Amino acid sequence: MNKKDNSLYEFKPYDRRNPDTWDVLYLDNAIPVNLVSKTYMIRDLKSWTRSYLLLPIKVFANLALALILIIKRLLPFQFKFYTFMHRSAAFFLQNFVTPEACYLIVRHICLGSNLINFLIDNGPDRNIEKATLYPKKVSDLAAQTAFLEHDLILYNFVWDYHQAEQKNPNWVEEVKQRGINFESIQDVSVDIDFTRRSWLRILDLESAIELFKVFYSLCLTCDEFERAVLSLQFDENFAMYMSKILESSEWNHIIRNRHPLSPNSTFNAARDLFLHGVMTEYIHRLLEIYKEQN
Repeated sequence: MNKKDNSLYEFKPYDRRNPDTWDVLYLDNAIPVNLVSKTYMIRDLKSWTRSYLLLPIKVFANLALALILIIKRLLPFQFKFYTFMHRSAAFFLQNFVTPEACYLIVRHICLGSNLINFLIDNGPDRNIEKATLYPKKVSDLAAQTAFLEHDLILYNFVWDYHQAEQKNPNWVEEVKQRGINFESIQDVSVDIDFTRRSWLRILDLESAIELFKVFYSLCLTCDEFERAVLSLQFDENFAMYMSKILESSEWNHIIRNRHPLSPNSTFNAARDLFLHGVMTEYIHRLLEIYKEQN
């Protein structure tokens, strides 16, 4: 679907004395975002589970997380269950989470790969290994162990990128000479069945993340879980990488996950991940606009 297509979004009759929050937000384009994604974001934000269940779910999730982390820190050994974690996540998403939230999760993994590949195409070494993680449906998240691989791709990219910068300190000038390559900024294909709904598929995105962070902490070692949480604050770093290539930082204020040298608490992981998804949509749409203008 074309990102300029409004057909998915249903507007209410506009009342100037009682304007609808979400209709106004959908029309506002001060911070651009793909309109299909924006439609599903707003449907998700309007979910009754977000209004009524998110707060008690947060309380439960943080109590459970505290108990798991304390026990795992006290144990003389660490354990991990990567395959079980991803299969359970796919089952959870397919049976308890709305199709809109599932769409945004699968799409996020693909957008992350696009952004990594854009930075490689326009970075100090175009031979750095590119991201190939492009799930199309929820079951692919399990088949490709996508959550774990998504984090590893990010950390390995940052390591390789800065190694390459040291070897090629004049790379920015080289990019200017050859021009910015937007080939990696492209539409992604997501296959979610929006007709497959049931009375159990009710959870909004943030409520689902709150619950899943508990299971995530159980199935990873403590260090792996903390590493995954800290990766969310790399949003600021990636925005700076983009700014160096685009020679513009006027949009960096939209980045809310910042300062990885001052790590957030793991108890904030769900909210940080929710923001990370929104930031990824913003940055990707920004690069699409740059691509359209060049």
